[in-house]
Amino acid sequence: MIKVGLIEQPETEQQIAESQKFELAFSCSGKDARKYLENCQADVVVTDLVMTGEDGFALLEKYSDVKFIVASELKSEVFILRALEAGAKYYLVKPVEYLLLEQRIIQATGSKNGVRMIRQKSVSEKTLDERISNIFVSVGIPAHIKGYQFLREGIKLAVDNPPIINSITKSLYPSIAGKFGTTPSKVERAIRHAIEVAWNRGKIENINALFGVKVYSSSEKPTNGEFIALLADKMLLECSF
Repeated sequence: MIKVGLIEQPETEQQIAESQKFELAFSCSGKDARKYLENCQADVVVTDLVMTGEDGFALLEKYSDVKFIVASELKSEVFILRALEAGAKYYLVKPVEYLLLEQRIIQATGSKNGVRMIRQKSVSEKTLDERISNIFVSVGIPAHIKGYQFLREGIKLAVDNPPIINSITKSLYPSIAGKFGTTPSKVERAIRHAIEVAWNRGKIENINALFGVKVYSSSEKPTNGEFIALLADKMLLECSF
C-alpha cells in the first residue's frame, strides 16, 4: 500500500484512511509539518501552500527528497509554476475530485494499483500522434492554428520525459520553439490560445468524458502546463503506445 501524508488536507483525511490502496501515514497542520517531514514515513505528501505557521513553498524547497502533490486554492499560473519548479510532482486546484487525487498519488509513486508503471514502446510514433489528434478534435482544438502543433509536441515531450513539465518555461517551451523555429514566448501564447479556443467552443464536457470524472467546469480553464500534463498522463496511464 502507498503511504500518504496530508498537510492541511482535512477534507481528504477520511477517504485516504478508508482507502484500500493507501495507508494514512500522517495528517497534520502547517505548524507541525516539519516534525513529520524530518523523518518522513510517507511515500507521497499532499500539501497546501497557504497554511498557518508555515510557508508551503519553503517546505517544497527544503524537503526536496519528498514526493509532494500540491492541492491548493491558489489558481495563478505564477504559483503553479513556482510550485512545480520547486519540486512538486503535481498541482491540483481545490476543490479536488477525490478520484483525480487518487490517480495523481499513484502516478507520483510510479505505481499503478501498487505495480510499477512500465511504458510500452512497441507501437509507432504515428499511433501517438493519431491519438493526440483525436483528442484535439474531441475537445475542439482546430488543426489550422499554431497552438495545435505546439501543444501536440508539448504532450509528446511530456510523455517521453515526464519531469520536463516541472520546468515548462526553461525546458518545455524552448524545446518546442527549437523544433519549429520560433520563440518560447510565441509557443506559450499559441498554446494558451489553443486552449482558449477549446473552452470558448464549450466542449468542456468532452474533456471530462475523456477521464471519466469532472476534471474541469466551464469556469475553470486550465493553464498550459496543467493541460499538457493532464493529456500526457492519460497517454502514460493507458500504456498502449
